Amino acid sequence: MEGIVHRTVEVNGIKMHIAEKGEGPVVLFLHGFPELWYSWRHQIVSLSSLGYHTVAPDLRGYGDTEVTTPVSSYSCSHIVGDLIALIDSLGVDQVFLVAHDWGALIGWYLCTFRPDKVKAFVCLSVPFLRRDPNIRTVDAMRAMYGDDYYTCRFQKPGEMEAQIAQVGTEYVLKNILTTRKTGPPIFPKGEFGTGFNPDMPQTLPWWLSKDDLAYYVSKFEKTGFTGPLNYYRNLNLNWELMAPWTGMKIKVPVKFITGELDMVYTSLNLKEYIHGGGFKEDVPNLEEVVVQKQVAHFNNQEAAEEINNHIYDFIKKF
Repeated sequence: MEGIVHRTVEVNGIKMHIAEKGEGPVVLFLHGFPELWYSWRHQIVSLSSLGYHTVAPDLRGYGDTEVTTPVSSYSCSHIVGDLIALIDSLGVDQVFLVAHDWGALIGWYLCTFRPDKVKAFVCLSVPFLRRDPNIRTVDAMRAMYGDDYYTCRFQKPGEMEAQIAQVGTEYVLKNILTTRKTGPPIFPKGEFGTGFNPDMPQTLPWWLSKDDLAYYVSKFEKTGFTGPLNYYRNLNLNWELMAPWTGMKIKVPVKFITGELDMVYTSLNLKEYIHGGGFKEDVPNLEEVVVQKQVAHFNNQEAAEEINNHIYDFIKKF
């Protein structure tokens, strides 16, 4: 990872850490939960060598970016505000957007609020989630999967943090990053327990080294999990904030990539939405859907080279 430059930028009233490399058109990478800029290490190196300025922030509340206190300061408006200020600080009008998991959800908010800032979007794992005007997001998830669905279990401030503290940061990160369990993550009542991965292996997968895991652990031990969990605690508020955009079509050109074993792809009736025409209806410029065989949720790390090629093949057209 030689040549990756780290610096802090002032955005939207907070200090944000970014990792960047290369020169050329900007490719902005948004990480998910519970991740960091580091999740994009392979893409930063690959795309920068192909003539792009790659930029990967730690999102608000993560890593070396500022952790803000109010729960509501992690709303979609705040996070997109951070990104617009970041893009402006880079001195460009538009970026190529590449995003995964929660980063993908934020990517969709960015494409909704400020499509003028996004030249094209390579979206990993989380497709556009159509707003149902009749039911709040978390309420809909609770109705589908019950109170023990992970998003529902994350809602009460302090509760999941205490359960994470009982099993420890390293256990939680290893448990999530190594999961290949399909379908909705359902937690045991009142504890983190086996969390996302009841079959957690003793050894790490080939794509995640001990040093990789140690880097994640060091950062989450410093910041804790409250900031990252607060993204989930704003889903119902985001539902309210998004009311003016109900039914809006996303006009940005999009390529969507998911692993066939992804916990998101195999939950929430998303296969039907992605392949049955709903996704294309909401995102008319959806150019391609890629389902990677035998790949799980963290496809940007597990299938890094394949993802690098997919990104380059798409964005080089623009």
